[in-house]
Amino acid sequence: MSHTLALLALLAVAPVAPVAVGGKFNKALGVGDAAPAWADLEGTDGAKHALADLKGKAVVVVAFTCNSCPVARDYEDRLIALGTTYAAADSSVAVVAVNVNTGKDDALPAMTARAAKRKFPFAYLYDPSQEIARKYGAAYTPEVFVLDRDRKVVYLGAFDDKAPPGEPAARHVEDAVRAALAGTPAAPRETSASAGCRIKFAAKKRDE
Repeated sequence: MSHTLALLALLAVAPVAPVAVGGKFNKALGVGDAAPAWADLEGTDGAKHALADLKGKAVVVVAFTCNSCPVARDYEDRLIALGTTYAAADSSVAVVAVNVNTGKDDALPAMTARAAKRKFPFAYLYDPSQEIARKYGAAYTPEVFVLDRDRKVVYLGAFDDKAPPGEPAARHVEDAVRAALAGTPAAPRETSASAGCRIKFAAKKRDE
């Protein structure tokens, strides 16, 4: 057997690592992909937070949001309601909000003031590097990701199917959380979050 044929035969049986290829609406992540971890993100509580801190939780809800987007502000009541449902220390679900916008209205002091005013029952984290949003492929606020016990994505997209003040007919995130707790697939598993505001990403440097 020639060296070329031997190499081709070896490649044919070699294991191939799975590659995240994105979904219909998200070009970075898809259902079943491992969720990118974060570490040392400062919260409005003055502490540093990491995804690893939530290892005891069966489900993690990650909501990209901000202070300045009117749609995100309109959704706060629904996000607060979700957080309140799972606010107990022994809850199997964690709700985490992440802001990556860098304007004055979205800086950590403004976030801290808003979290106190609205009494957020969840961690509100700041990532001025914006890297966590890039890794998740988040493009809008609000945009939500539901992670299972293995920290695989089981749902991504909009919070529900009707922005406030409309009354939603389909509560995507709530349904996905219940499905993840039951070990069943979410339905739907991905939706568009484009009804929200675009995240204000800074231009990347050429050497990055």
